[in-house]
Amino acid sequence: MRIQRSFLALATLSIMAAGLVQAQDDAAEQRAELDATANETLQNLYSSVDGTKALFDQAEGYAVFNATKAGFGISGGGGSGVAVDKNSGETVYMKMGMGGVGFSFGAQKYNVVMLFESAQRLKSFIDGGWDAGAAAQASAGEDAAEAGVGFIDGAAVFTLTSTGAMASASLSGTRYWVAEDLN
Repeated sequence: MRIQRSFLALATLSIMAAGLVQAQDDAAEQRAELDATANETLQNLYSSVDGTKALFDQAEGYAVFNATKAGFGISGGGGSGVAVDKNSGETVYMKMGMGGVGFSFGAQKYNVVMLFESAQRLKSFIDGGWDAGAAAQASAGEDAAEAGVGFIDGAAVFTLTSTGAMASASLSGTRYWVAEDLN
């Protein structure tokens, strides 16, 4: 009986360890995918919007998110991404969620690039909070880019769409947070 219990405990521990290894492999794969998407998105931004490479070079840090948004009156969506401190090389993997109320119809996949003028502004972003505001936007098709003008309040934000079409005039909010399972 004691041997059976010991065997059962050992088998349970082995299964748990295998699950932990699989979870670590999945997280490493997700991190690699987010890094690759970020690099590709930055290259697309440089070629799509004049002056963004120079602005990137001035920035102390950046974040890149891939997102999906859909709406019919009420909009919602989410995504994931990575924030990087260019000086220290610190990388933080993050999630995002959004919701809004107002005229909204359609679905859209897009990437968001945020450039941060200072390390403090980047840290403030990573530490969390809402980015809420009234928005009016219409975009469609490949390589559409909505460009900001330099740094505003320490950040510059660019949205690049790749698929889908979305028309909206809404009050919306986006929440960003650290993805504990990927860091």
